[in-house]
Amino acid sequence: MKNKEKIYLERFNRHYDELRWLYMELYDNDGMFAELCENMRCFYEERNRDLRKSDKEREKNPDWYKSNDMLGMMFYIDNFAGTMKGVEAKLDYIEACNVNYIHLMPFLDTVEGRSDGGYAVADFRKVQKKLGTMEDLEDLTAACHQKNINVCMDFVMNHTSEDHEWAKRARQGEGEYMSRYFFYDNEAIPAQYERTVPQVFPTTAPGNFTWLPEVGHFVMTTFYPYQWDLNYRNPRVFNEMMYNFLYLANRGIDIIRIDAVPYIWKELGTQSRNLPQVHTIVRMMRMIGEIVCPGILLLGEVVMEPEKVAPYFGTIEKPECHMLYNVTTMATTWHTVATRDVRLLKRQLDIVNSLPKEYVFLNYLRCHDDIGWGLDYGTLMTEGIGEVSHKKYLNDYFRGYCGSSNSRGELYNEDPVTGDARFCGTTASMCGVERAVYEKNEAMLASAIQMDVMLHAYMFMQSGIPVLYSGDEIGQLNDYSYKEDPNKAADSRYIHRGAMHWELVKNIADQETMEGRLFGRLKELEEIRKKENVFVTDADTWTIETWEPSVLCICRCKDSDKLIGLFNFSEYNKTAWINETDGEYEDLISGRRMRASGVNIPAYGFYYLKRVKEMI
Repeated sequence: MKNKEKIYLERFNRHYDELRWLYMELYDNDGMFAELCENMRCFYEERNRDLRKSDKEREKNPDWYKSNDMLGMMFYIDNFAGTMKGVEAKLDYIEACNVNYIHLMPFLDTVEGRSDGGYAVADFRKVQKKLGTMEDLEDLTAACHQKNINVCMDFVMNHTSEDHEWAKRARQGEGEYMSRYFFYDNEAIPAQYERTVPQVFPTTAPGNFTWLPEVGHFVMTTFYPYQWDLNYRNPRVFNEMMYNFLYLANRGIDIIRIDAVPYIWKELGTQSRNLPQVHTIVRMMRMIGEIVCPGILLLGEVVMEPEKVAPYFGTIEKPECHMLYNVTTMATTWHTVATRDVRLLKRQLDIVNSLPKEYVFLNYLRCHDDIGWGLDYGTLMTEGIGEVSHKKYLNDYFRGYCGSSNSRGELYNEDPVTGDARFCGTTASMCGVERAVYEKNEAMLASAIQMDVMLHAYMFMQSGIPVLYSGDEIGQLNDYSYKEDPNKAADSRYIHRGAMHWELVKNIADQETMEGRLFGRLKELEEIRKKENVFVTDADTWTIETWEPSVLCICRCKDSDKLIGLFNFSEYNKTAWINETDGEYEDLISGRRMRASGVNIPAYGFYYLKRVKEMI
């Protein structure tokens, strides 16, 4: 037996019994399961030699992504470099940022004006024409792998565009394709769904169904009317989407980000969120990946508190996603900026740190999406802080309206009835860089840069993998030009999706410029993180009480190494009333030797205090 065939059969046999049991439990269809198995074998055969070699190496070291040198960056291809070929030409810059994991925001075929930022996919095997071709994607991933850079992409499983071939044929009344979505010829069942299923965008896209007069049917559209929800009760849908998943993995993708995971399975009489069948599907997807392309990772987009997203990791014996986003901690971070009170953030981090070390979270300050204020209002209410009033305060603060704020940004999906809204803006603009630049206020700019750096230093101390949003490394500001584009004007999220200003990148070596000051300091933090063993994802991590509401203290230990991070979320000098009596510490930024006791921290300052090992 050839070695290649032997390897596949070993993987297949390892998972066969559980995969079949789950598939039959969900679909009870032997023929469709046999077809799935046959096609898995075909995709394995098509996987090129370099990818199979990578698979083999990663199987030997399954925790390869948990090292302290992992640093991500996310960007839209057109905004970052125009095309995929353009991104390939910028890989040296990505390397200079110490980034070894790039998340290419949605690049599959969509229809202009009905794309939802690329999340309404018209063809899962075609790249948007303006960005390049599938061949360009393969060239890009191969070039990235030459530089040990991993590539992540969005896999939109929950829905397709109304312009997808399936949707077009369903619109023509073909039953086979109508069954791949949720079609109803009267409003009775849609009305039942509406009683229990929350609305995702109650202002811009109210309701969960869209009436199609030319077909005489309602179709389920949880997100937007042009995004039709897929019916995973139909095994044909599951099989075909798994074939798309494997096809994309074979193009050299290392990390598959599963979009909107909790929404995948719909059930009448429920909220159609986080149902058990979703976990069955993700578990099967994990096994299919481990059989065909075990070098890839699954990243789940689950927007809930860490303790509630944890089930999407699965169990140690039956894992699901390799990584999940730490969304709530991100929102709580900005709450902390606005309140100068770290108590809620400390509690949030304590919860994350109490979870099994095998769980890997992706941490970030900003991303392509808005900030939804999904905070722990139960805890805030015990402090006399109401949900409605606090959301209003946060949105006012980050627009620069109150609280001595220098932030700038805009609201997204504002509900005039409830007053609820989300917030949009870049990290730099939210830290006050935009206001300082336009007012030419050097003192304000220095403070804004300091806050920006402190927030990144704090993010690097969290348990998991840090991810930068492209442009944050040079302090890119809000881009208001989206208002001039009729396809974007209604969506304020484009304020922080502006094109990369490459003319400003030229300033990164000049410490006299804002870009140089920020880039250089972030690079220093990145180098420290790569060097210090305590930053591996499975290090012991906990918070320490500082007895100062504005100062957060995080401690990380690995083997005999210990690092204490102190972060001042206030514009005033503060003292952290900690008392670590286990020896002398060295600040990794300044090189200063000091005791970790009663530490004075300047406004928006921070310390990385490493315990000094005594010479024997």
